[in-house]
Amino acid sequence: MSDDSRSRRRKSDAVMDFLRSEIRGGRLRPGDRLPSERELASRTRVSRPTVRAAFSALAVLGIVDVRHGSGTFLADGVHEMESRPLKLLSSLHGLSESQILDARRALEVAAAGLAAVEATPEQLATIADEVTAMFASVDDVERFREHDVRFHQHLARASGNPMLAAFVDMVAGFSVGRRSRSSRGDDLRAKATHHRNIYLAVRARNADLARTAMNQHLPSPSERIPAARAV
Repeated sequence: MSDDSRSRRRKSDAVMDFLRSEIRGGRLRPGDRLPSERELASRTRVSRPTVRAAFSALAVLGIVDVRHGSGTFLADGVHEMESRPLKLLSSLHGLSESQILDARRALEVAAAGLAAVEATPEQLATIADEVTAMFASVDDVERFREHDVRFHQHLARASGNPMLAAFVDMVAGFSVGRRSRSSRGDDLRAKATHHRNIYLAVRARNADLARTAMNQHLPSPSERIPAARAV
């Protein structure tokens, strides 16, 4: 790394450190608007392009939401992290679909078990709504995919662990879309039934059954090759 690159990195770190301090001090909360580029540049003694670069990096990670014409806002929670960083890492390090799905299985099986213990009545109702919506959209692949992703995201949030929910957000959004695009009719109805089984186990507060249902729902190694070819 050149001296110029190190200098730019240190300046961007100054912006990150300032925002971290504001968050830890309770002066910035999820949904709050961040100071303007001009104000942050003045308070951190860096240039406005440096602030802009820091905002761009945070936006890629889903930590901030840049709304053109309105400003930059702190995301509503760590669950706002999405699949773009994972796609970048996948390309950069040559991660295989099988490796990503293995990681997803480990995360989501754990999340399902925790949700069976931690889910609130409101969260259970939200998860149930997504199951109902999946059955109602078996003839529309794109709509089904949207509710499929939301089911997994809401279930992970119901685990009570925001960091686990953030990782599931990234992995589920990356892999669900790849599988659902090649599905049709009866296949989607079967997937909706899998989701209902997971929900029923979570609602019954049966952590073992919830983990088993999630494990059975996610694709096994033998099912991954056809899915990859269909992309």
